[in-house]
Amino acid sequence: MTPNDPTSPDAPAGAATTPAPNPAAATTDVPAAPPPPLVRLLLRVAPWLAAIGRFVRHQVRFTLMLVGAGWGTIRESMRPNSWRRPVIFEFRHCLRQVVSGGLISTVVTATLAGLMVVSQAAYWLGFAGMAQMTGSILVSVLVREITPILVGIILLGRSGMLSLTEIGLMVLNGEVRTMQARGLDPFLTLVMPRAFAFTLGGFALGMIFALVSLLMGFFVAHSTGAINSSVWTFFFNVLTAMTTWDYLVIPLKFLLVGFFVGLGACISGLTISNNDTIATLMPRGFARGIMLIMVVNILFMLDF
Repeated sequence: MTPNDPTSPDAPAGAATTPAPNPAAATTDVPAAPPPPLVRLLLRVAPWLAAIGRFVRHQVRFTLMLVGAGWGTIRESMRPNSWRRPVIFEFRHCLRQVVSGGLISTVVTATLAGLMVVSQAAYWLGFAGMAQMTGSILVSVLVREITPILVGIILLGRSGMLSLTEIGLMVLNGEVRTMQARGLDPFLTLVMPRAFAFTLGGFALGMIFALVSLLMGFFVAHSTGAINSSVWTFFFNVLTAMTTWDYLVIPLKFLLVGFFVGLGACISGLTISNNDTIATLMPRGFARGIMLIMVVNILFMLDF
């Protein structure tokens, strides 16, 4: 006890006794202030905003991955050490498969397109007295618009689905993880060489498609009497109908369609989840490939 303690004998008389503080009495049940109206509104719409955000993120996820993978493919291809022996082997193997696998389909489809488009255009333009417009119509409709779309569909169906299935099965079977454990980058070994193989394959098949379709259409139109000039005059009229932009845009369309078809197929296979199967992967990859083909053609249509 201390002299200042009121309970001690030495404390002065009349000293006030201070009761000990009671923690239970100190805490009073004060009602919390209601949140502001803006906060209440945000709490109500937060689940809806989260659902919309998840949907948007899921939809643009592939687009963002495609843009990043495209830039990474171009950037890594400029480094000499990226083209090692496994990468070169994969590039040659995929290029051989793309060109040889799609050659017959390209020739058959080009023959049918030439029979339908070239012969009909030559016949009706000649019937209307506008035979001099045959070259410009064929360049605008067949070579610039129809050929890139049909070549892209052939690439997607013949080779894109094959690459999608191969890479998807490699991911599901753990072969991609095995490659990473051995020090091989799946992006450099699988994605980059296949994307450039599809690019060169798209250009080669596009040029073959345009040549065969024009040639077959000329033979049919010439045999029916719709065209009376020689084959050299016919091709000369087609080439003179092309503008300076056509000589740049048409090959660039073939290259970009092949590039994005191959890149989209590889990215779709590489990003497969454990819940996916081949039955769910192939329809999604085919739909993405068709979307990429149409987007490339629409962008060129708007710009040029």
